[in-house]
Parts: sequence; C-alpha cells; structure tokens
Amino acid sequence: MTLRPVLLLSLLLSAAPPVFADDTAPTITVLYDAFGDDPALEKDWGFAALIEVDGQRILFDTGNDAETFRRNVAAKGVDLADLDRVVMSHRHADHMAGLSVVLEANPDVVIHAPQEGFGIYGSSLPSSFYRKDASLPARMRYFDGAPPQTLQFGSAWPGANLQPVVQTTEIAPGVWAIATVSDVPGTRELRELSLAVRTPEGLLLVVGCSHPGLPVIVAEAAKLDPDIHLVIGGFHYVNADDAAIAGVVAALAPYDIDFIAPGHCTGEATFAALQRAYGDRYLYAGLGATLVLDTAAGPDRPRGAAAMFDGAARTAYRALALRGDHVHDHSAGR
Repeated sequence: MTLRPVLLLSLLLSAAPPVFADDTAPTITVLYDAFGDDPALEKDWGFAALIEVDGQRILFDTGNDAETFRRNVAAKGVDLADLDRVVMSHRHADHMAGLSVVLEANPDVVIHAPQEGFGIYGSSLPSSFYRKDASLPARMRYFDGAPPQTLQFGSAWPGANLQPVVQTTEIAPGVWAIATVSDVPGTRELRELSLAVRTPEGLLLVVGCSHPGLPVIVAEAAKLDPDIHLVIGGFHYVNADDAAIAGVVAALAPYDIDFIAPGHCTGEATFAALQRAYGDRYLYAGLGATLVLDTAAGPDRPRGAAAMFDGAARTAYRALALRGDHVHDHSAGR
C-alpha cells in the first residue's frame, strides 16, 4: 500500500519530537524563594518560577504573599500580561497567594490547577455522589429531590479561566502537567501538579512541594521521557531525618537525571546530601536565579560546592522555614 504524501508527512510529524520554533534556549527563572543572592528581590517562604520555552511563557506557582510576589516580578522585569498559561501546583498558601496579582494583569490567562472535590480551584461532581431517600418530603431533600445532573462548585477566584487537571495531561505541545496524589501523613489525598517540559537537552521537571514524594513524581515524568535533564523546585524534606534523606537520594539514583537544582522546602540537610550525591551536577537555584538549558553540559550556574547558599541566606531560610507549616512526618521509619 502506498501512503498519500500528505498522510505520510502527517505520520512523520506526529512521530517526531517537537521542533523549537525560535533559537532562544529554554530558561527557568526563580521568582519566589527563601534564599538567594539577588539584592533586588525579597526573600519569603514560598515558590514561584517562570519557564520560557519555544515562545511560551509559563508561570509555575505564585508565592506566599501577593505584594512580595508583585515586587519580585517587577524587579525581574516580568510582564504578567504576556503569560501564556499558569500552572498552580497545589492548594497551599505559600504557592498561590500571588494569583490575584496575575489576574489583575492577565484576567483571561489559562490556569491549570489540580482538581479536588470541593477544592479551592473549583470542581464539579455528579449529583449521584450522595445517597437519596425518596420517602422524605421535598422540603427535606436536596434541591427538592430533583438535583441537577452535575453540581458545580465555586473557586476562590470567580471568573478566572481555571482548567482543573485530573490526570497527567499535555497542556501544550511538549508541555505536561503531571498529576500525582499524596499518601503521606499530613497531606494524604492532596493532589499536586508538577510541570514537565520537553527541551532539546531532555526533560525539564519543575516541582512545587513534592508532597506525593519526589521519587513518585520523577517516576511519572520518566514515563514521558526517561531522559530528565533538570529537576528543580521544592522537594519537601525540610524537617526530614538523615535516614529519610538518604532514602530519597537512593530512590532518585536509578533515574537518568542530568542535573538537580533543589529549592524552597527541600531543606538544608537535604541540600547538603544532594550536593554530595550529585557533585558538579548540583546547581544553585536561589531566588532570582535564571537557568538556561542551552547545552548538555547544563546551565551556567554555580554548581557543586559553589552552589550552596551563604551564611546570610541560610539564616534567612531557617527563619522563614520556622514560620511555615512544614512539620509533616518525614522520618524514614514512619
């Protein structure tokens, strides 16, 4: 059988990796965190990052305080009106407080967020979710005994273009929202989105707090592409004991991760352990850092021993960590 030229071209294109339309290398800029070396930015507990790839500008999370987020964005010269989409990792306040600032500048921007029943980002359920008793009088029955087929639940941002994500979804060509669910005490059933972006050097994986477990998220990303170029964000081992930290380092070892750039709630002891494990493949990603994914050799950022933050940043990080709710059980024996 001979394929028609148009059909053959279509099949070839569908099998090929995404073509990057411009010559600009993919970048990720940290806009919110509790440690950093940029004096123009204000440290606070929380996370936000801007990803620029293939002409797209994707904001991942929006920090802990709206006005701090606004000032940091302005200091970095980021125009929120030019965003193509926003990904909100999960419902905790240190990741979502700046969303109101985004909506002021860009009220129609697409916002991908995890769907949870009765969640803050809005959701829906079929009315069959509750038991019915036809023996009751109408005035004792929900909706007088004739509920709509689907019940819609509101969000904290009425009118926002919220698009709930239930399962891992390709939200743009070569860009995925990875959906996972926590089974960890303290956050059990919390749904979290991570961002995976295919780049010429491999997969860029951005995580918010990794409540479901960083190895779980990395395993999901590896299903999309086993070649993971960079993992960046909060790993949520801020109060973990040594055994638990050693466990996560060992769990990541089998994966093909070129570089690792921990931040936010990863924790000082975990920073140190990952630095030892990854050596020059450990990258600094404090507040204000911009990583450019332009070569297989990795972004031109401090690495290895030079990648750890200084004493002043460490003091600020500890103080801000104590203000947050990060006391979940991360002991290896739980």
